[in-house]
Amino acid sequence: MSNNKKLVESITSRDVDFSQWYTDLCLKAELMDYSEAKGFIIYRPLGYAIWENIQSYLDKKFKQTGHQNVYMPMLIPESLFKIEKEHVEGFAPEVAMVTTTGVEDLAERLLVRPTSEVLFGTHYAKIVRSHRDLPKKYNQWCSVVRWEKTTRPFLRGKEFLWQEGHTVHATAEEAKEETLRMLDIYEKLGRELLAIPFVTGRKTEKEKFAGALETYSIEALMHDGQALQSGTSHYFGQEFAKAFGIKFTNNNNELEYAYQTSWGVSTRLIGAVIMVHGDDEGLVLPPYLAPTQVVIIPIAANDQVTETANKLKEELESQGIRVMLDDSKKSPGWKFAEYEMKGVPFRIEVGPRDLEHGNVQVVFRHTREKALLAVEDVKDFIQPAMKKMHEDMYQNALNHVQTHTNVAKTYDEFKQHLKNGGYIKMSVSGQDAEIQIKAETGATARVSVDEPLVTEICPVTGKPATMTILFARAY
Repeated sequence: MSNNKKLVESITSRDVDFSQWYTDLCLKAELMDYSEAKGFIIYRPLGYAIWENIQSYLDKKFKQTGHQNVYMPMLIPESLFKIEKEHVEGFAPEVAMVTTTGVEDLAERLLVRPTSEVLFGTHYAKIVRSHRDLPKKYNQWCSVVRWEKTTRPFLRGKEFLWQEGHTVHATAEEAKEETLRMLDIYEKLGRELLAIPFVTGRKTEKEKFAGALETYSIEALMHDGQALQSGTSHYFGQEFAKAFGIKFTNNNNELEYAYQTSWGVSTRLIGAVIMVHGDDEGLVLPPYLAPTQVVIIPIAANDQVTETANKLKEELESQGIRVMLDDSKKSPGWKFAEYEMKGVPFRIEVGPRDLEHGNVQVVFRHTREKALLAVEDVKDFIQPAMKKMHEDMYQNALNHVQTHTNVAKTYDEFKQHLKNGGYIKMSVSGQDAEIQIKAETGATARVSVDEPLVTEICPVTGKPATMTILFARAY
């Protein structure tokens, strides 16, 4: 059964100070380090390997759905960025600029990309001529810079890694279908790799992406009851096409503007995994995501222990399982705590006492339960156990969402539920209610809910309710 003894004293308990627990864990688990430039982080090998596994999953899905990877420049001429007015107004406060070579001032300032809509827009305007050129479905993996005032590792930084997809279509229907298809891929990412049950839905007009007609979001609920916007998919309609002149001749040989989408997720997903699954001993990585899925630790190594440990490593690796054998001189206790801290899903302890009976110990990170197995049974045990661990972690996270989702019929009910964290469904009159709620409680509209109204009258403004929204405080 799970042992509640705290093995790593240097991490603040998550129920005492969740914010400090998160920061402690990012550093102690060696996911990242702070750089000399304030607000920028160094991705250490474990943190970057987690991102690589997310990238690998998504890149495969993107290519299966007909997308191609490209790379756009890091710098954007200021005049180009200003073409789409609403877009530039949305990003202006966060933009970093290059103004000089170090020897002389530039004739035109260059923006360090906060996103790449304008670059894709101008490129598509050059290469799209006919309906036969469509659709164009591009994606790029890159970093972007947004000059955030307050930063926190992975969740909000001046530079972060992400993917941004940008597609062009001949019809609105095709573009809308693409927008929802990518939202579905993101939802499956949570279900199949991250063990996170994302809530999906459309953003309100107030919360949508600058320049988009419709924005859809995946939302995750953290252990502390706050939400995290974990990815977005946008339908642009013809707005950017008109701004950048993306035109094509249709089947009737008539010239018309194209329809566009944009969608992306970032290294913020690493923060979501930490805060959804982690505990007071450190990371708890979902088994399909974990860079190392099994660590084998020899104890009081002799020839039999060493031979058995190497045999298990070879057998598991032959099945495609990511295995580490730690035969370093550090003590077993230190190794146990270290790999618990780093969230390795399974630990196999190989010691002479158990081997006398032909057995080894397998320890599950998510529950810290132990199983005594015959050596010959290990090779057939891990993969089914991995599947069950993933399902258990997903279900635990889903239970957390379900038990922390409430319905409010009055504003007082809303405020009371908010004290306990989680999502709150309430029917409101529109932006006026959203603005008041945020100002008075700090909660924001996460997504709109396609359900009957909870109340006919908005509890906040007293006006007729027009939509039901899922509210929460958020990172």
